[in-house]
Amino acid sequence: MNQSKRYLDIVRDIRDMIRHEKIRPGDRLPSERELAETLQVGRSTIREALRSLELLGLIETRRGEGTFLADHRNHKLVEVLSTFILQDRQSVEDVRETRLIHELSAIQSICQSAAKSHMEIWESFRQRLGDEAELRREDFVRELMVLSGNRLSLKIWFLLQQYSGNPYEGTVQESEKELLNHILAAIEQQDADQAAKGFKSWNEWLIKERMRNDS
Repeated sequence: MNQSKRYLDIVRDIRDMIRHEKIRPGDRLPSERELAETLQVGRSTIREALRSLELLGLIETRRGEGTFLADHRNHKLVEVLSTFILQDRQSVEDVRETRLIHELSAIQSICQSAAKSHMEIWESFRQRLGDEAELRREDFVRELMVLSGNRLSLKIWFLLQQYSGNPYEGTVQESEKELLNHILAAIEQQDADQAAKGFKSWNEWLIKERMRNDS
């Protein structure tokens, strides 16, 4: 495993480890350092994965004590949705549209908040695009979902992301940077309509790009 391993793979690895080691609700999880050594990734990557698992309500952090596995009985919805998505033969388009609904809702929520729409993270994304630094598409969309503050929507999005082939796999290419910059500018201006329009255009670009690569 290396540093470029997909973020969702890290989350799955942690959950697999919890099952394999039979960690029970209320039990303490290994430290960030121990997880980083076991999974052979950086501590910052582990920290991001744990942060999202906590937002999903699957783990809880107690100050001065560590990180603990939350009571799974409080999260039956995740299991039900997972079973439904895995067993129902709905089309890829249905999954894509459902996922997009949650992503657009997150954008709407962020644009309605002056504090969220003016966070430093957006300028950080813009600088990475301008400096030609590597920016993973999945990181950008995941940040939208996390900052929306809607935990239920985040749970559903994680499931749709896992079972729809990860449409945001890979890094942002030169040909899509203008689309991303348009979305970022609209968010910072709290223009939800333009941000949503730009996000839809970016999704359409990604679909066409995937079809071109598959042909």
